[in-house]
Amino acid sequence: MELRTQKDSDIDNWKEVMLIYNSALKQISTKLEILNDEFQHVHRYNPIEHIKSRVKTSESIVKKLKKHGYESTIQNMVEHVNDIAGIRVICSFTSDIYRIAEMISNQSDIKVISVKDYFVNPKPSGYKSYHMLVTVPVYLSDRIVDTKVEIQIRTVAMDFWASLEHKINYKFEGNAPAYIKNELIECSKMASELDRRMLSLNEEIQMIHQRNE
Repeated sequence: MELRTQKDSDIDNWKEVMLIYNSALKQISTKLEILNDEFQHVHRYNPIEHIKSRVKTSESIVKKLKKHGYESTIQNMVEHVNDIAGIRVICSFTSDIYRIAEMISNQSDIKVISVKDYFVNPKPSGYKSYHMLVTVPVYLSDRIVDTKVEIQIRTVAMDFWASLEHKINYKFEGNAPAYIKNELIECSKMASELDRRMLSLNEEIQMIHQRNE
């Protein structure tokens, strides 16, 4: 991201950076909504249930920089914190995850920087999701700024589990008792089984519908 250097204060720089990240979120959100509408038009089906977006708070950004040993500067924030702008895409079925990821990747002005597939390779905690780090161009009056956005794609069941895990980790400050961690892992397995059965059920319904057409 290209930052202006001729500013009166860090506050001005901060406001500009936040404007850029918020603009990047708007662009990605609009793209996803259009893709979802088009998919409904062509296939009579919406792969996206809903979309959540957020920009990290200044406190969260500073905490992450300190965790990784970086000084709390705007330049370090832009260079080393990849999830300042984040979008979570919630879908119905596991098969939708890669379909949505492919639709995003096929956008000519979106560049995929990296992918972390926690759906195929879950975290030890049981966390499952599909993460994409991308850049999207933000068109300002005097320049174009390629801006990083983290996209997380997961099913409703995965999102429910992840939300609960986050609340538990927050309450215990990341040091939850072993029996709670073990129970979370078991719940993750149950959520995965629910996803599997719901996908199978949906495929069966589609087959019946096609035979009756």
